[in-house]
Amino acid sequence: MISYDIVAVVLPIFALIVFGFGAAVTKLLNESVGDALGQFVYVIAIPLLVFRTLATASFDGASPWALWAAYFSGVAIIWATATLLSRRIFRREARYGVIGGISAGFANTVLVGIPVVSATFGDTGLVPLFVILSVHLPVMTIASTILMERAAVTDGTEEPKPLLQTLIGITRNLLVNPLVIGILAGAAWRTAGLPLTGLPADAIGKIANAAIPVALFSLGMSLRRYGIRGNLAPAIVMTALKIVGLPVIVYLLTLYVFKLPPLWVQVATLTAACPTGINAYLFATRFGTGHALSSNTITLSTGGAVLSIGLWMKFLGVM
Repeated sequence: MISYDIVAVVLPIFALIVFGFGAAVTKLLNESVGDALGQFVYVIAIPLLVFRTLATASFDGASPWALWAAYFSGVAIIWATATLLSRRIFRREARYGVIGGISAGFANTVLVGIPVVSATFGDTGLVPLFVILSVHLPVMTIASTILMERAAVTDGTEEPKPLLQTLIGITRNLLVNPLVIGILAGAAWRTAGLPLTGLPADAIGKIANAAIPVALFSLGMSLRRYGIRGNLAPAIVMTALKIVGLPVIVYLLTLYVFKLPPLWVQVATLTAACPTGINAYLFATRFGTGHALSSNTITLSTGGAVLSIGLWMKFLGVM
């Protein structure tokens, strides 16, 4: 059985998601409010939280390269599996296969990962999470864009583009992304050895402390938009790969192959166990395929994560 301590951590997190979903379903709050809250979280609150943590972080001698290798090797394995199943078992086009890979491998590290890790380990646990987060968005965005554009060429819906042109476009978008700016600023501040005290620290702290509850509430409101639609079978498979398959592989790689510190193993595994991020639906919308697959996987994996994250906490012995 899952212990009371784990329930006390997990339920408040997902209760805030339910409250947000309820506010959207009952129209207590307009859909535009959810969009505004999401903007606040992505543009201001989360970047400041990332900046504050990285500016004062201590890596305790652990190698970020080993953590990156372990985590993204797991993502690559699950992504390839999801794409293969989408193409061979469900007999869908190449672009749909990429959406399957994104749905199974692109974790919601911001809206769910940060609250889960923060509630479980405190600021200490945020350090390895932000090590993952520091390259998660660039790596996943680059991989998703390149694979989707090549799949679109395979499906005959787009003309091929030079790889350099694609990479330049991605880089431009990343450099103005608030999360990337927060990561770079925090790393630069820490490297310079500057203190973060007084009024600036207090002001940043107050906004950063609002990031987690507002993020969860806005995620709940956004789920109203995605919902459940169409054929569920592919989404059930992608959900299983996301909240079961990916954390299993990441756990084995971090513990037995790369032999990372226990805290880093625990944080990486819980991060991998997070539900699918909304990026899957954004890519499906952009390339005109896999809408139901991505939408269903986001909804099912978020609901399933209530139980799966608790089970992973118990398995990892974090409570």
